Amino acid sequence: MRSALSRLTGFAVVVAAIVALAPAAHSEPAHDTSRHDTSRIVSIGGAVTEILYALGLEQRIVAVDATSFYPPQAMREKPSVGYFRQLSPEGVLGLNPSLILAIDGAGPKQAVSVLQSAGVDFVSVPDTFTGEGIIAKIRVIAAAAGVEKRGECLASAVAADLDVLARLRGGISKPTRALFVLSFVGDRAQVAGRVTAAEGIMRLSGATNAITEFEGYKAVSDEAIIAAQPEAVLAMQRVANPLDARTVFAHQAFALTPAAKRNAFVALNALYLLGFGPRTALAARDIAATLNPSLAKAEFPSEIATAGERCRG
Repeated sequence: MRSALSRLTGFAVVVAAIVALAPAAHSEPAHDTSRHDTSRIVSIGGAVTEILYALGLEQRIVAVDATSFYPPQAMREKPSVGYFRQLSPEGVLGLNPSLILAIDGAGPKQAVSVLQSAGVDFVSVPDTFTGEGIIAKIRVIAAAAGVEKRGECLASAVAADLDVLARLRGGISKPTRALFVLSFVGDRAQVAGRVTAAEGIMRLSGATNAITEFEGYKAVSDEAIIAAQPEAVLAMQRVANPLDARTVFAHQAFALTPAAKRNAFVALNALYLLGFGPRTALAARDIAATLNPSLAKAEFPSEIATAGERCRG
């Protein structure tokens, strides 16, 4: 068991880039959209890229970051500037961008400072782990790109999904105590506390966070896991060194939890699960349905094929 967990330790460094919390730099969102040249956009942040594609702006994107997993063609079509927390100013500026859209938390700080002072328009996109935060993110990106009408279309579509999700949550009589496991560091689980994307998706799906003693992602003791008594475990799907139910529930602490007794384990794609982009309401619906099998099935407005196309201009 220990060797299986050890293989996951190195992967923690990679996935931490997706879920890291602390903002590395801040830049004022654009209000005067006329000043932006949007002909060559570098998109830094998986949700930023997803929103730009949803707005029909993929032809203006000259590069994306390594968390831009959706749509799948983004990583195939566009050069990568690397992980959003490990940016190289030379790599970004070498693409001759006219506008850099970077998710709040991009870094390192020194690299972002260089980009902000390079004479290229730089817009920091807020990243708040709520439904309202998704809509704000869409509006900032649309305003920066000069496509406010498309932005309002997409924001309305996401709001409609969130409304359906809220009604679905109303059918949950007892919220599930969930625990998000990022990775194992040696034999210790690194889990999500307060003010994290993981806690945000729990709330949207009608669950509660079993760990509330700290903010961010931290390695915790076996005693803390047992005391938390999670009824379900959430994790990210991964190709290399997968973190699955068998591995987690074989751990000596998790084996003693209600989650293990129920074999309640949900793993979803990292960006889908934690990106807080246009599909987040669907991810929350999927979690809610898995944790609450008796919930009525609900079709979301965005699942109607023509809905998304109307926002692409």
